[in-house]
Amino acid sequence: MIDVMKMFKARMYMKRNEPFLYSWHAYVGYELDLFKAFERPVTKFDVADALQLDEDLLNQWVNVGVSIGHLKEAGRDRYKTWNAWKLPKPKGNNSSGVLLKEMMELHIPTLLSYPEMMRKQERLHFDEEKHAPTVAETSRLLEVLALPKMSRRLKGKDVDTVLDIGCGEGGYIKKLAERFPNTHFTGIEISPAVTEVAKSLTRDNQNVSIENADLWKYKPVQLQGMVMMNNVIHYIDLEKRQDLFTELSSWIKEEGILSVVTPIAGDSDSTPFANVFNSFFSSFDNLYRLPTRQELAQWGKHAGLELLSLQTVIKEGGWYIVQYEKKS
Repeated sequence: MIDVMKMFKARMYMKRNEPFLYSWHAYVGYELDLFKAFERPVTKFDVADALQLDEDLLNQWVNVGVSIGHLKEAGRDRYKTWNAWKLPKPKGNNSSGVLLKEMMELHIPTLLSYPEMMRKQERLHFDEEKHAPTVAETSRLLEVLALPKMSRRLKGKDVDTVLDIGCGEGGYIKKLAERFPNTHFTGIEISPAVTEVAKSLTRDNQNVSIENADLWKYKPVQLQGMVMMNNVIHYIDLEKRQDLFTELSSWIKEEGILSVVTPIAGDSDSTPFANVFNSFFSSFDNLYRLPTRQELAQWGKHAGLELLSLQTVIKEGGWYIVQYEKKS
């Protein structure tokens, strides 16, 4: 009976992990541009030769692809990409593949380190330089979904000045500056290298200014109609978050807007991934746990900000856009 239960549990875990195979296969295909290589019927040898890949490993990847429906046999030992609508676009096309890349190269390895971290009682250190390009690409996907919500708020308030804290490469303010030519946008970024990229990418936007500045040492020259802070809170120590909201409130005009994009800590009603996401951030000694809904409301209230809305950006990852208005 015990052996039967062991086998039952083993089969159960194998079955539950089967969806991982789809993600793994899609990640490898995205990372090596294999779905593009198999757009038309082609042999495995030709693809391995053209891309200089290990033919035996490619053969195994193709076999898995056929079994799960990502590839299809096309006759004469040739194969082609199948069900392309389910698969990530090639790199450089705002591809969802970057989410797979971040998950496979950053999230999953971190979570697999949990036993060692718990035994040693030591956290990992987030290597921003190594992972910055992937995280930046992921942020660009978030922009597509969050921008309409920002635009509606800007349009409804007729805002004349906007400050973007931690603007990165300037993706948000460049797009918004083109939609709102009469509004001036300022972006501050702590990384000198990223600041230069942002300046280069926005040099043709006359209503955009980019500054290399540390959030904690910065003061805007005038009160702002809107302050944006996107994907920044998890870099802020828990003890400093209320002070941060209070400081940002002092930079905003009366009836001005604070707009924050952030993942939110999961609760019992959240998706499993939202809860695991918080476990990921908690794994690093230089990143911090995600805020809760209650904390976001509390920080705003104590800073004189009224919570206007808390809207989903990506439900599966627990990403939200939270917007406040400064009251007199």
